[in-house]
Amino acid sequence: MYPFLIIVGLIFFLLLALLALRLFDEHAERLEWARLSALQPSNPATFNSSLVADLPEPARRFFNFAIKPGTPLLSVAEIDMGGEFSLGTKDKPNYQPMDARQILASPMGFVWKLKIPGAVSVTGSDSGRWTRFRILGLIPVARMEESVNHTRSAFGRYVAESVFWTPAAVLPGPGVVWQALGSDSARVSVTGNGLTQEVDVKVDAEGRPVEVHFMRWTNANAEKQHRLQPFGGYLSDFREVQGFHVPFDVEAGNMFGTSDYFAFFKAKVTAVRFREHARERE
Repeated sequence: MYPFLIIVGLIFFLLLALLALRLFDEHAERLEWARLSALQPSNPATFNSSLVADLPEPARRFFNFAIKPGTPLLSVAEIDMGGEFSLGTKDKPNYQPMDARQILASPMGFVWKLKIPGAVSVTGSDSGRWTRFRILGLIPVARMEESVNHTRSAFGRYVAESVFWTPAAVLPGPGVVWQALGSDSARVSVTGNGLTQEVDVKVDAEGRPVEVHFMRWTNANAEKQHRLQPFGGYLSDFREVQGFHVPFDVEAGNMFGTSDYFAFFKAKVTAVRFREHARERE
């Protein structure tokens, strides 16, 4: 009887510890979400074409498509998305339906909260400060805290996403420099948080950013060693949201532009919000 009670007691305390860890994580998510929300400009300027007049033509074309004249330059967005997320490999992708919410505040950070339903559900979040996912609501399966490698990898992701979801965040200015690559492509260099990331953008005749790609610091390779590798994806289904034209269909993955490209992320956006300031969140 006593060994059985000891085992039951150990299981109880293990579950209690896992629950406490989940609550700690969720509290951290709320704090980081609030911190990033507060970065929204309170009295933003509005867009006009003179702000991008000196940029290379592909970059001008992009901004004149992405932001309507007179649009308040809100640079923090909340994004709701469905779609599919791979829990496998290129050969066996094992795509699962996903439900996710994100706040994007480049170059200061992001939080992406994920739910994958099913018999073995996956929940958790990715951010500029951590990656924390668990199964069955309690059991950690991926847990990486803030480190040089994680911070650099995450910075690449959210800078690239800001190009198409929060274009006001990549307007030319301190820490943001654009250069031409060709008649239909441009490169933006974004510096923030002590890091610099270059992102290449391909635009169509109307200025839609149909492809975004960059060299990402990642260990998504057979050796599990951090190094620079191609990352990127395709954008489509552009819709107007509060004066911004943003893609509602995004796929992305590792080794973009090579035969090893694997789109593990296929998002179908359901809503994008540019909240005007904290008053709206009260």
